[in-house]
Amino acid sequence: MRGGDGVLWRMRSRRHFLKSVVRTGSAVVAGFPTIVPRHVLGGPGFVPPSEKINLAVIGAGGKGKQNTKELLNHEDAQVVAIADPAEFWDVSMFYYKTDAGRGPVKKMVEGHYAAKTPNFKVTEYEDFREMLEREKSIDAIVCSTPDHTHAYVSVLAMRAGKHVYCEKPLTHNVWEARLVSKVAKETGLATQMGNSGHSTEGIRQTVEYLRAGAIGTVREAHSWVPATRWNPGLKGLPEGEMAMPKGLNWDLWLGPREPRAFHQAYAPVAWRDFWSFGCGALGDFGCHDMDAATWAFDLPAPESVEIHPAGYADGDIAPYGEIGYYHFGARGDQPPLKLTWYSGGLQPEHHEALPENFKLPKRGVMFVGEKGVIQCDGAGGPPRVFPEAVRTAFEAPEPSLARSKGHVRDWLDAIKGGPAASSNFDYAARLTEITLVGVLSLRLGGKKIYWDAANLKATGLAAADAFIEEPIRKGWEFA
Repeated sequence: MRGGDGVLWRMRSRRHFLKSVVRTGSAVVAGFPTIVPRHVLGGPGFVPPSEKINLAVIGAGGKGKQNTKELLNHEDAQVVAIADPAEFWDVSMFYYKTDAGRGPVKKMVEGHYAAKTPNFKVTEYEDFREMLEREKSIDAIVCSTPDHTHAYVSVLAMRAGKHVYCEKPLTHNVWEARLVSKVAKETGLATQMGNSGHSTEGIRQTVEYLRAGAIGTVREAHSWVPATRWNPGLKGLPEGEMAMPKGLNWDLWLGPREPRAFHQAYAPVAWRDFWSFGCGALGDFGCHDMDAATWAFDLPAPESVEIHPAGYADGDIAPYGEIGYYHFGARGDQPPLKLTWYSGGLQPEHHEALPENFKLPKRGVMFVGEKGVIQCDGAGGPPRVFPEAVRTAFEAPEPSLARSKGHVRDWLDAIKGGPAASSNFDYAARLTEITLVGVLSLRLGGKKIYWDAANLKATGLAAADAFIEEPIRKGWEFA
């Protein structure tokens, strides 16, 4: 080969090689190509923008099916595996109004992809741990299991290098919240908690209004939900044993909890009533409906919390309703804040700043300032300013918070090297801790908790220790 032709050949070969580097993620080390991990290109577990994210769903019950439907809306995400201890869940009698479990969710996913990929198959597993061990192509997981396994699933997945989206509350106890936050920071993976109201336009406007002083200095907030028990007539644990649903691995469903007989009062969905698995209405909705206050005022852990049960409750089962009080200390130039929580149909009294004919929604939040109030529907509803004179005098500020493209979309973009999702585990763990300190008071029968956040202790209440860090069944310990 002549000199000029040799130079041309080398230039073409180099261009071909560089293109292959970009395509395959390879590089040259000591003269030989080697695979460069995705995190070298763009952070831990980085998925290039041009590639699809391979996703696994852990927990295929009612909420798991809802979350899977959302994933199917995103062209650059592909559900490749499902794990759940149950082959089938009948959740038609609950608000999900459908069937769920591995079988129905697998059928839904494969049916969705069939048009473009006729032979597409989803791999299904009973045990998610086996899935993580075998399915090396998985980039990220969505955890929609009951509360008592959130932390275990999230930690194992992150330590396996998987990005994690986990339903709320992030964990079942405060110790777990600290651990999940720590592991998320150590791994640097993309995370998001499933409090979807955090990604609405309404909550951003509410935060901006409050920070702009729309109603002056705020010293009082209220959050209320209509949620109550799923098992209204039950006092304590259910008695007896019921026939096991076909295809259910009950021992695996129990996970870190000690063995007990199956009963339909526990599953599906109604597990939220029982302290071993759920956290009552406060645990279910606190990360939704205390979100705006936590975000607007950058609330730390509370100084004290006192949540009282409304109706029957004991050491095993949550009450019908709740009412209680969070006290947050002064923060910089912000005064102390009192936040009152209500559930089971309880609501705050009609505030004088509201019109006489104004009826509070069944679920909402309200901030009381020195000039008036801001009231929002549910989690993430837009702000309403009262009275009218304050509303007309207030000029809405220019947006200061990054707008969301969607709660799941933001997480997927973070996996591809975009900014962190706004309810990432750093923020989510703090919001969860605030929620769970209230649950701690409730589980102790309404005792006032003076929270020592630095030492993870309820001052002077040794009985709280067993709920701050709960016992774990052998074989389910955190590595």
